[in-house]
Amino acid sequence: MKCNLCPRRCGADRAEKKGFCGLGQEMLIGRIAPHLWEEPPISGLRGTGAVFFSGCTLRCAYCQNGDISHRNQGRTFTPRELAESMRRLEEAGMESISLITGTPHLPGILEALEIYRPSLPLVWNTSGYETVETLKRLEGVVDVYLPDLKHWSARMGEVCAKAPDYFEKTSLAIREMCRQTGIPQYSDRGIMTRGTLIRHLILPGLTGESMKLLTWVKDTLPGGTPVSLMRQYIPYNGVRIPGLDRRVTEDEYRRVRDHMIALDLPGFLQEPEAADPDFVPAFNREDSFI
Repeated sequence: MKCNLCPRRCGADRAEKKGFCGLGQEMLIGRIAPHLWEEPPISGLRGTGAVFFSGCTLRCAYCQNGDISHRNQGRTFTPRELAESMRRLEEAGMESISLITGTPHLPGILEALEIYRPSLPLVWNTSGYETVETLKRLEGVVDVYLPDLKHWSARMGEVCAKAPDYFEKTSLAIREMCRQTGIPQYSDRGIMTRGTLIRHLILPGLTGESMKLLTWVKDTLPGGTPVSLMRQYIPYNGVRIPGLDRRVTEDEYRRVRDHMIALDLPGFLQEPEAADPDFVPAFNREDSFI
């Protein structure tokens, strides 16, 4: 069967050859373990049970998870093995289960969830670069969407992620996510049980794009849709794009933060300490799998 799960629509028969994502038919996973560093309504006090899938539909030049997203390091899992891992995460007391960059593995994920569906909120953690058709297969399955909203212009989508249509496709995808989940809902402990929470990573020299994206959220999405404004950018993955080879300055961060506050967008502001390589998870080691 030809693969058209993501906006690339590369049409690869992944039983015979790899798709744009660099993946065949097997499900590859780089890490399954508790993760404490997501947004408060995702991680809470006990952390989210994070499943980091290998492969990605983007080619972000600055990706901090390049070992799994670009180089596809990871272990092969069957749907039953994934189901058992999710069961162990639930038994370990996690606040939620996060499926991270799972789009190329959607058939195996759905099969795993038929074997065992945790009673915790199920989070679809995504680059945002999705098709509406794929998202509709997740309706009634996913409780919380956690999409990135990365780039405004076609030029920066191409330069940074090899996706000039990034905003075109992601804006449609996020609207579909909000349609499915509605206004965010929270437990009495502050854990999001349903809803869409948008992440935006500030990039050096691109504060104008950040402000346009935040304005789009305010003008387009349902009121109450929260935004996580991230300042953790570090030039990972050997990035060589002029201007992206440095960290975000304090003035750049303040400019975007103040715009978010002026728009009265709800959400979260990341601490400056987040821009530290120590927060990048370890992948594909013995202690990377619960």
